[in-house]
This record gives sequence, C-alpha cells and structure tokens, in this order.
Amino acid sequence: MIERFLDPKNDFAFKKIFGTEKNRDILIHFLNDVLDFSDHAKIEEVTFLPTIQDPDIASKKESLVDVICTDQFGKKHIVEMQVSKFKGFEKRAQYYAAKAYSGQLHEGEAYHKLKEVIFLAIADFVMFPDKLSYKSDHIILDKETNAHNLKDFSFSFLELPKFKKERHELITMTEHWCYFFKHAPTTKPEDIDTILRGIPILERAYTALEAANWTEEELNAYEAAKKQRIDAEAIRAQILDEGLTIGRQEGERIGRQEGERIGRQEGIQEGERMGRQEEAIAIARNMLAMGLDIGVIIQATGLPKEEIEKR
Repeated sequence: MIERFLDPKNDFAFKKIFGTEKNRDILIHFLNDVLDFSDHAKIEEVTFLPTIQDPDIASKKESLVDVICTDQFGKKHIVEMQVSKFKGFEKRAQYYAAKAYSGQLHEGEAYHKLKEVIFLAIADFVMFPDKLSYKSDHIILDKETNAHNLKDFSFSFLELPKFKKERHELITMTEHWCYFFKHAPTTKPEDIDTILRGIPILERAYTALEAANWTEEELNAYEAAKKQRIDAEAIRAQILDEGLTIGRQEGERIGRQEGERIGRQEGIQEGERMGRQEEAIAIARNMLAMGLDIGVIIQATGLPKEEIEKR
C-alpha cells in the first residue's frame, strides 16, 4: 500500500519536487529559507543546469548531484539529498563545488568573472558527531583574524537524525523543511493542517508529494529508485559482513601466531629462570660443603635462607 505522501528523501521524489521547472518556486523558497537569504540577497529566479557538468564524470557514470541551478546573481547552488552514510561525503561536497566553480570559465576568460558556489546537503545520517546542532554552515575564514576574504565557497548541511522537534514545536521554516524530509511519509491526514499552519509553500510541497497526484510512470520510477537504494544498502551490508568475517579470521590467525610467539618467549624465559635457579642451588651446595657462613651464601646466590637450609 502506498502512503498518501511519498518519501521526499527518495532520489526520484527529491528531484521531482526540487529539481523541475514545475516546482521551481518550491526550490527558491527552500533555498531562501534554509540559507537565510533575505532582502537584497534573496533568490527570486533560478535556472536549472544539467547535473552532469563534467565529461569525465559522465563517461564514468559516477554519482551526480541531485539539483544544480544558477540564481539571478549568477551564483551556483548545488542541492544534494544523501540517504545512506557516505564515506568522504564532505570531500564529495567540496569536489562538486570545485567542479562547478572551475567549470564557469572558458578558455581566455578572466578569473574575476567567477561566481560564488553554494553547496547545500540534506543528510539522513550524522555527518559531524562532535556538533550538536542539526544545521551547520561552513565558510573559509582567516585563521588569525577570522576575516571572510575568500567568499566564493560555502557549505551548509542539515543532519536529519539530529532534528528532534515534533510538529507542534515547529517555528522556523528550516524546522518545517526538516520535519517535511523526516516525517512526510508517515504524516496522517488529520495532522496535515497542524503541520501546514497556513503556509502556502508547504502546502505546495506536500501536494507535490501526494501519491494521488503522480502518474503511474512516475510511481514506477519512484519504486525503482527505492529498490535501487535498498539493493545498494544490501550490497554494502554484505560487503561489511564479509569484511567483518575476514577481519575476525585474520584476527584469529594473528592471535594464534602471537599466542605461539608469546608462548615460545615465555617458555624460553621460564627455562632460563629455572636454569639460573639450578645453577644457584649448585653453588649453594658447594659453599655449604666448604663450611661457609649461610649469610655469605645468601648474598652470593640470591637464594632465600629456607631454600639453602634444605640442601
């Protein structure tokens, strides 16, 4: 049974809602809300760009950004939805931002024409365990003065697992968007009015996510994207299990080798100790036979008095 509202974290659903001409107003509102744009910096228009901007990436069929657009100021915005934990995701963010930045210039053009690149990611996993806030913004600052001289790169991340607010606690639009991403598939019809609170753009987003408004072809694409993610997670889990098995086997092998090495070493040490003790006892016997004082024998052999008196 398909829920009333589909999952916006689904790759196809995300691109349908935030990456199509039909819903460009949703994307514009989302960017202004989450990136805190207002007044003169507010985005009023966007032009969608191809998500494949590099021939090498296209030829390798590597992972692509979900949405990339240019606003009326020429700034490039990269918006990425990442569901599964991705090793090096923060490096991937910088890589795509750098590609979008360098790709602006054609041969012979001046560097001063380069425009700002803004990377925004919604992550359904914890990226920065040391940070408490679900939203973090990253820019380049002077290490000594904190001056913001290099202004062409900025990165913002929404970590959904850290977002804990319930629907009646939502205040800011960023909170509304996080709740949308995290809870839309489980939203009940009787709760929708409380969530929307008369906010038109939220109503647009939820309407765009209603399964009843999707064609059969779109629903099939949604299910295909869902299956692809499940398969990918299953493959990662299998690789992890195999890695753990190999790791345990290797650990046991190394443990056995180390145990044998330690055993041999301890055996040698014990043998040497026993040998030294037998040697000391033999010396003590000879000294006793010579009639030497027991105190002298103790000092010479290191044996205790009781051990010497046995002889």
